[in-house]
Amino acid sequence: MNERLVILLSYEVIDFHCDALYKMQFDSGISFSQDSRLDVDLDKLIKGGVQIQTFAIYISERLGPARFHHVLDQLDIFNKKVAGAGVRPLCWREDLDQLRQVNQPLGLLSIEGADGLEGNMQYLRIAFEQGVRFLGLTWNFANWAADGVMERRGAGFTNKGLELIAECHRLGITLDISHLSVQGFWELVDMANKAQKPFIASHSNAYQIYAHPRNLRDDQIQAIIEMDGRIGITFVPYFVKAGGPVHIHDLIRHIEHICSLGGSGQLMFGSDFDGIDSYITGLENPGCYPGLIGELLRYYPETLVKSWLFGNAESFLRTHLPKRKKTL
Repeated sequence: MNERLVILLSYEVIDFHCDALYKMQFDSGISFSQDSRLDVDLDKLIKGGVQIQTFAIYISERLGPARFHHVLDQLDIFNKKVAGAGVRPLCWREDLDQLRQVNQPLGLLSIEGADGLEGNMQYLRIAFEQGVRFLGLTWNFANWAADGVMERRGAGFTNKGLELIAECHRLGITLDISHLSVQGFWELVDMANKAQKPFIASHSNAYQIYAHPRNLRDDQIQAIIEMDGRIGITFVPYFVKAGGPVHIHDLIRHIEHICSLGGSGQLMFGSDFDGIDSYITGLENPGCYPGLIGELLRYYPETLVKSWLFGNAESFLRTHLPKRKKTL
């Protein structure tokens, strides 16, 4: 192994979005330890230096109407297959103190789309007790809580959705606005600022660079910066530019634009691996992070690159993950 590669592998990474759980839900034969059917497995996380990986619970339309038992199924898969392979669950702020004591990645849990909670706050509380710490309010379309970004009417939150937000704020579940309608975004900005509960966009890029509906407009980016939320640059090729092939330098244009708006302290990464079937050239799985790091270091200072890879996301977690409750 050459010296440059050894140096690149020493960088730590936090990735805020992947969809490996839903793939394993459909194919029980997949092994998380190492499996070519997964973009994200333990072997690739280690190769890429990924110290913390967020695993989304996404209920595919192939399952029919989303139900809470589908959420429980994926929680069970995480516990048996992902944690069973050696990924340690990250649930509490105190868990971060053990990050470097044991040479194992940590796994965060997020729900992508509130559909499977069925409008039931008890289900939300059960999910929290099972380790869910982030909630993406919608997928692309409408659900019982809010409209998604691809829903034509473009409405915001329902009354039940407002109840959901309040309960997430009370529990310590951070909200994720990737996929949320523009109207819903601005409604949530007001509520988040009043509650002093900043939110994230776990996997979204810059609309000004490529005008895809899933990308963030400049005023949205600035609102997230002002509340000190986080924006996860994503590796979905068709969020980066029109047509392919898409290269790492195309992705860097989104990073540069968000930095130009003052967002260097809010940037992180949310790959969306296992949620995509096409890839940025050279970014096909987490084991490819060293290639991205090498490109970033060509243009930006090391301290800044480290903050995007790890520091910005870690500081958010240290501030906003709930503390473990003391028991008698």
